[in-house]
Amino acid sequence: MKKMMSLLLGSIIVTTFAMSESHTIHWGYSGHGGPEYWGELSDDFKICMIGRNQSPIDIVVEKSFETDLPDIVFNYRSAALDVVDNGHTEQVDINHGSYILLDGIKFELKQFHFHTPSENRIDGKSFPLEAHFVHADEHGNLAVVALMFSYGAENPVLKRIWSKLPERVGEKKHCSLSADEIMQLLPKDKAYYRFNGSLTTPPCSEGVRWLVIKQPVTISKAQVQKFAKIMHHANNRPVQPINARVILK
Repeated sequence: MKKMMSLLLGSIIVTTFAMSESHTIHWGYSGHGGPEYWGELSDDFKICMIGRNQSPIDIVVEKSFETDLPDIVFNYRSAALDVVDNGHTEQVDINHGSYILLDGIKFELKQFHFHTPSENRIDGKSFPLEAHFVHADEHGNLAVVALMFSYGAENPVLKRIWSKLPERVGEKKHCSLSADEIMQLLPKDKAYYRFNGSLTTPPCSEGVRWLVIKQPVTISKAQVQKFAKIMHHANNRPVQPINARVILK
């Protein structure tokens, strides 16, 4: 059990949650390694194809269930450590000590990373960029806070991160982003949609708590273009069927 926990928590540190697999199994966002083939690439990836609670999704606001969702309690107290190009995204690793409280459970912030265009949609709308703040509790259960970016003014926090973006796979650069600056990425209004989902990369494991913040923040076209140029391609998984899931708002 301890060995399994170690493997799971270690996998959280990278965006793909399966980097050891990615060295031997090629997956990506196009061609024969693209999302439509992920479930065929490995037995470990089968859930990508047969899962019933896959992410991302298109959140249809009118069909979402109105309820009194409690506030997410953010306690981001630690600085960023490094920005890493893992071949699938640019990922900001976080020092120990930051967390959210959700369902009475403490979920520690492990990293945040980016997708262009957005993976989740809201009423069919795609956004130019989406950030995923990945958290894990002491048992390895995951909670992801998703933040959408709309075109507008240059984002000052992203400007600092973007100045450190590595441009080669496997490259790492130190990023001294403070806890306050990480919090400044988020909008003042943190109302959100909630649903059960999965990782959006192989192995597409389910049981992930998804919290999609309703209010987008701004990003300039130049900032999106810089990220896309480094990625060389879109890095978003297409939306998946909602099936019998209930989306809360």
